[in-house]
Amino acid sequence: MGEGSTSPQEPRSDPIPDTLEIAVIVPCYNEADTIGRVVADFRAALPGATIYVYDNNSTDPTAAVARDAGAVVRHEGLQGKGNVIRRMFADIEADLYVMVDGDDQLDAASAQGLIEALIEEGADMITGVRSAPAGAYRPGHRLGNRAMTGLVAWLFGDRVSDVFSGYRVLSRRYVKSFPALSKGFEIETELTVHALELRMPIAERPVPFRDRPRGNPSKLHTIRDGVRILGTIVRLVQRERPLPFYGWIGASLAALSVGLAVPLFVTLARTSEVPRFPTAILCAAIMMLASLSATA
Repeated sequence: MGEGSTSPQEPRSDPIPDTLEIAVIVPCYNEADTIGRVVADFRAALPGATIYVYDNNSTDPTAAVARDAGAVVRHEGLQGKGNVIRRMFADIEADLYVMVDGDDQLDAASAQGLIEALIEEGADMITGVRSAPAGAYRPGHRLGNRAMTGLVAWLFGDRVSDVFSGYRVLSRRYVKSFPALSKGFEIETELTVHALELRMPIAERPVPFRDRPRGNPSKLHTIRDGVRILGTIVRLVQRERPLPFYGWIGASLAALSVGLAVPLFVTLARTSEVPRFPTAILCAAIMMLASLSATA
């Protein structure tokens, strides 16, 4: 090799193989104002992906706009985002799934980076942590997100910082193992807890987050959906962590039984009599319930 010549460098391989089948899945309800841009942006960001829009009983032309933009449009009759996600996971066959909302708040250009991170790290779920301007969240939504994220982290493991993000890249084995029991917006919490409880490899990446267009308000109701999400967390703890859940119930019932029984034992020690048989029977019944809760 002559002086000054350099050895040829091997071409850098694309981190996203061309043979990888990618499905962009978009649950939609009354998003006619934004779904066209969402489909167009993801077609530009991921030219080889198939974009599926599932219309959830929209009363506006969401389905027609999505179809005209180039998406595969299907319908789910059971109302609620959780029902739509369950149907998507069951129907669609792919190697990777990019889940995104149809409200045009999430950055389509970030999808390739999320996919690359999932492939490079061998993860089953990459969550796009929303980096939002001050006005993109209502105060109630921001507070609720922080509170619920902290609760999930405390109960199931501190590996997440945005439980409610609707922007996720999921592996096939994750999608096909997910039971999808929730009906509504609480599905994001279930997605996170499922990964944490199975100790799946997961990661997060920041993504830009835009405010909703004017005249297109959020469909999330702070109080109503917050209560439903909290109920979902309680049910998940009951299902995934039965011993701590029922153990605390058993301990509380046992403490109540002992508290009611103390005056009876004091009276018995002083007079050798038990004058309040109904209370004694109640204490015994509560202690039996405590034992059943802790063991059965």
